[in-house]
Amino acid sequence: MGLLLGLGFACLYQAAAVMTARYFKKRLALSNAIARSGMGLTFILAPFTQLLIDFYGWQGTLLIFGGIMLNLVPSSMLLRPVNIKNLQDFPGRNVDSGSLTQSKHLATLTSHLNEISTTETEFNTRLDSPMQDSTVTNGLQSAGTLESLVPVNSAGLERSERETSNCYAPGRDSDCSYNNLPLQKEWNSHSRPVPCRQPLLNFSLLKDPFFCIFAWSFLFSQLAYFIPTFHLAARAKTLGIDSMDASYLISVAGIIETVSQLLSGWIADKNWIKKYHYHKTYLLLCGITNLLGPLATSFPLLMVYTVSFAIFCGGYLALLLPVLVDFVGVPRLHSSLGFASFFAGIAAIAGPPTAGWLYDYTQTYACSFLFAGTCYLIASISFFFEPSAHKWKLRKEKELNEVTT
Repeated sequence: MGLLLGLGFACLYQAAAVMTARYFKKRLALSNAIARSGMGLTFILAPFTQLLIDFYGWQGTLLIFGGIMLNLVPSSMLLRPVNIKNLQDFPGRNVDSGSLTQSKHLATLTSHLNEISTTETEFNTRLDSPMQDSTVTNGLQSAGTLESLVPVNSAGLERSERETSNCYAPGRDSDCSYNNLPLQKEWNSHSRPVPCRQPLLNFSLLKDPFFCIFAWSFLFSQLAYFIPTFHLAARAKTLGIDSMDASYLISVAGIIETVSQLLSGWIADKNWIKKYHYHKTYLLLCGITNLLGPLATSFPLLMVYTVSFAIFCGGYLALLLPVLVDFVGVPRLHSSLGFASFFAGIAAIAGPPTAGWLYDYTQTYACSFLFAGTCYLIASISFFFEPSAHKWKLRKEKELNEVTT
């Protein structure tokens, strides 16, 4: 039962995250924060679950929760595919004021398409004349497509596709949307671009420095995420604090984390600085807060620690998806999110047992919080290499352009 439940929630989160990134561009961080803000309210489930067990037993409780989860089916049906707009609508719509690079790419793509259309007309005229060129006839019979007739323009179109699909442009905080989908070279009768089919598993991401930066951070942050949640109430009890007061700490943490996610998403969408800078700062503050956690030896100090950690934790959780979109783009989001979640899932499984082993070895929960703080600091280190990764990517693109030209 646990395996099926885990598979279901994994597929649900993956699909919801990808569709959120395709739906929203300017307000991606805020929309993602709203979508996942309910995770901070899970503290309500504890008393609700106990109430259901008292009335219906554990079998009836599972049936009730199953019925509640079935509501996810009609909710998921609302995730409709995105309708790609006509090419003539691209330059003037859904483009931020700072996205000059994207407008240039779209203009380049339009010019290539016009060249292809003109060349196609010329070839059709030659075919209709009695003195048609034999080379053209052979080309039509062997290839039958426009791509084989116009190799130069096709190469330019492919280059424009690569540029358009590159969502992480220098000097700006780019948010990707469905307008950045790579386009095929085949067009239907209405001149609508058709999204390319992406591979199910894109292993080339493992060579992408931006993905490696995010995966490293996501892994170590998830390694530490559940440790304070599991050990906070236990540490409060070892300090002689009442069990009811200890449960208040968890409730306050859930409420503060929800509000923090909403505020973090709203601030990040202002685009004052790049989103990964916010993300990196929140991780550093989470690490410092947990390193100072063992100094909280009374209920007021534990409450201060709880509020501080919930603020910073909610801040970085709201930016996981927007930062990944900025790094790899929407077209590769499904593969990158799948790989990153796989690594983070392993870390989430290993984190609490490791902290439990530290308690068994030291007989104090202070080491658990020190371990969590260290993991958060390690998680933030990878983002300091983003400028180096960006220079590497620009150098690779320059070499690729030299080869194609």
